[in-house]
Amino acid sequence: MTDAEPTQAQYPRGPQPPPQPPEPVRTEPVRALHAAYQALAAVVAPLEDEDSWQPTGCTGWAVRDLLHHCLMDCERGLVALHTPAPGPVDRDAVSYWSDWRPGTEGAANGRRWARVSASMFLYFDQLRGLYLETAAATLHAAAATDPGLLVSTQGHTLTAGDLMSTLTVEATIHHLDLVASLPHAPGPSPSGLARVRDTLDGLLGRPLPLDWNDEHYARAATGRLPLTDAEARALGPDAASFPLFG
Repeated sequence: MTDAEPTQAQYPRGPQPPPQPPEPVRTEPVRALHAAYQALAAVVAPLEDEDSWQPTGCTGWAVRDLLHHCLMDCERGLVALHTPAPGPVDRDAVSYWSDWRPGTEGAANGRRWARVSASMFLYFDQLRGLYLETAAATLHAAAATDPGLLVSTQGHTLTAGDLMSTLTVEATIHHLDLVASLPHAPGPSPSGLARVRDTLDGLLGRPLPLDWNDEHYARAATGRLPLTDAEARALGPDAASFPLFG
């Protein structure tokens, strides 16, 4: 084992408190991201090894696989917030998701990659601790970043505020995935769910014409729940657009 490899001692065993948000939280995109990340951290912090093997709302992923994916998203956000871009902007908080469709080769490869990568953590405590640390660092960076700054991620340029919105949406949807087999875990933040609804309405091109609550909308519009025949009829031609992203 090299000095660079994590050991069990690096991350204390047992439940850990969620990281506290840095001060001040200045802007609405930062506040929404804080709420989403803190809500997810409240689920993650008390998880034990046995919990980490529970299935999630993401096909083929156990809790530990999904948590590794969330860790990678925090790292991506942390890098992007420190990667100013010259422009022009080619994505916003809604159009960013147009590249992410389920059932593609990239989606299948990402599923396999997360499973293999998560399996490299011998102790779940290591993965849990690294996620909580990285999420806290991403929040700190977000609080210190002008939301109008242009940044680069996934080969695209967008404002930092819109990047924060995409991170909020991803964390909120994966929060729903994570608690699928954890019935006593707390749910996502209301502001995170509101961001998800705004994003989905933007992709749909109009407010949803169905009386779905935020959680059902998030699951159905991202392919977690299939449309019923009645829902497909109510959506009309828009039903062919579902899932809006995956």
